[in-house]
Order: sequence, then C-alpha cells, then structure tokens
Amino acid sequence: MKKFLVFQSDFGLVDGAVSAMYGVALGVDANLKTFDLTHNIPPYNIFEASYRLVQTVEYWPEGTVFVSVVDPGVGTNRKSVVALTKTGQYIVTPDNGTLTHICKHVGLEAVREIEERKHRRENTEASYTFHGRDVYAYTGAKLASGLISYEEVGPQLDMHDTVILPTTESELEGDHVIGTIDVLDVRFGSLWTSIDHKMFSTLGISFGEKLEVSIFNNAMLVYQNTITYGRSFADVMVGGAIVYTNSLFRMGIAINQGSFAKAYNIGTGQQWKVAMRKVT
Repeated sequence: MKKFLVFQSDFGLVDGAVSAMYGVALGVDANLKTFDLTHNIPPYNIFEASYRLVQTVEYWPEGTVFVSVVDPGVGTNRKSVVALTKTGQYIVTPDNGTLTHICKHVGLEAVREIEERKHRRENTEASYTFHGRDVYAYTGAKLASGLISYEEVGPQLDMHDTVILPTTESELEGDHVIGTIDVLDVRFGSLWTSIDHKMFSTLGISFGEKLEVSIFNNAMLVYQNTITYGRSFADVMVGGAIVYTNSLFRMGIAINQGSFAKAYNIGTGQQWKVAMRKVT
C-alpha cells in the first residue's frame, strides 16, 4: 500500500527547488500522493521546522513519510536520518535539531542513518548543496512507495545521540507563569508561547478575567499590559488583545483581527520571555 509523502522546507516557492523535489519523488513512483506541510519556514530556522512538524505529524495516518529540509549545514558531516515516531510516521531530515519537538512531545521509536551510497540519486555525487532533492526526497519516496523497508534505510542509531535544540519549559514563579515565545501563528501575527494550559490553569483564572502580561527581549521589558483571558478571539472587540489556549494546548496572545507581533514588534526565540499573572 502506498503511503503519503509530505514535504517541508525553507525553500519558498519563488524558484524550482520544491518542484525538483516533487519531480524526484514522482520519478521514483508516479502514483505517490504528495503534499506540502509548508515551504515558508524562515531561512535556516531549524527550531521552527521542528515546531511545525509537531504541529502536524500526529494528525497524519500511520506510515506517512515526512521530508523536512531546513539544512544550513548541508554538505557537512551532519547525519542524514529517518526517524520513526511513536505514532508510526517517518521523518526524513538532517539530524540538526529538526526532531526536537517530536522527540519531546511525541516520542521516537527508532532513528536510522541514511546510507547515502545506496539511497542517493545516481550521478549527483559532485553536488553537495541539494540533499533535499538528491537524498531526502529520493529516500523518502522509496520508503513511501514501498521500494525499501525502514530497515533498509541504513544502520540504526542510538536515539540518545539525536541532536536536540534548547527549549523552555513553562514554570511557576510566585504568582507568575513564565515561558518563551516559541513561534508565531504566522499569517495572523499571534504569539504562541511555551506556557502549557495545565501550568496556566494553576493561576485559577476564569474566562473573562484579566491577566497582566509582560514580554521581555532578554532583560528588556518591551510590553506590559492587562489582557482578557478568553475562549476565542471574538471574546474581545475587534482590535482588543486576548490570551487564549491555542490548538497545541499552549497559551497564545493575539489581537482580534490584528497582528500582535506587528503591533508591538515582538519576535520569537529563547530570548523572548513572557510572564503572566492574574490581576486581583
């Protein structure tokens, strides 16, 4: 039975890179069903690639093969791997931190190194800068089509050696919950924090009540205000700010029909800290 093949990259759609990967996959098996997760990962942003995988992977059927190519170390000695998740999906990717959130929140069953001597397109050995096409799309298509088994990908690796990026757990400090701004809900400019709903609920706040929200860039306070806690965006008037639980059960900060990130020039990453406390 053919499996689905899902692509993610930081290539964008302004040139032929993504189309080339499709072509390689369909050259392996013209009957493959190929899909896109996204090709708009910010260039070189491995952390966001990791986050978008955990946002998506569990909702696809067992056996789905993901090819994730955000690879600033292409052509170096970083490993090329295929990971098998606890929920039965495969992820073809460089071992550069892309598996961080999957490892943390879903779990890995196994990781195998791609044996490039067997699983690289013929006559591509002189090029070192497009493994997404020559190794990852090719290997992913062979796995999805059933031309190779998972065991035939290459030798199994110790999962404890998988590259993991730093992440921040939400914490309770006095009457504050503390976390980081991990990514944006990109199109709408909402902030997605690392603060999980269970930790947030310890504040004992009900829908409609107010929070004090403070945002820091390193040690510099860049935003502080009281915001309503609501179920959804329409719980506040258009242009109003709201704290809500997002689809990954993390706390989000948004403006109803506006971009919080643009309005207050807020970024993402480990240096962007957020603190919330109930207003009494």
